Amino acid sequence: MILDLHRQGAGVSAIARRTGLDRKTVRKVISSGLEPPAYGPRQAKVTQLQPFEQYLRERLGAVPELTGRRLHRELAAVGYRGGYTALTDLLREIRPVAALPFEVRFETPPGRQAQVDFAHFRTVGSVKNLGQPACPWRADRPG
Repeated sequence: MILDLHRQGAGVSAIARRTGLDRKTVRKVISSGLEPPAYGPRQAKVTQLQPFEQYLRERLGAVPELTGRRLHRELAAVGYRGGYTALTDLLREIRPVAALPFEVRFETPPGRQAQVDFAHFRTVGSVKNLGQPACPWRADRPG
């Protein structure tokens, strides 16, 4: 940006005010004439797991419930010397997503079905039954 402004004819003080940099810094950048580096996308790293990725995909395709610990032991037996965390990171990416179980819903007409919570409640109120378990669904019990 500094060099662009300089090429457009802006002075050092004007560039410094516009960029918020000191004039000495602006002069240094102009005198060096360096363009800021243009970074491109990084190349993919070769990991220790790449030779085993196809094996992992096959194993998870056959038995998706296999744990990372078990697969780490299996890979170590065939020569994998990498870490457990690297393996679990890869497993999160390649493990097939399990389908959610289908929930069977049913409706009943009003008055045909009831649900009860069998928890014990302590009542707060009258002194007569203070601390007694309350059973609101039974008429013969205080509550």
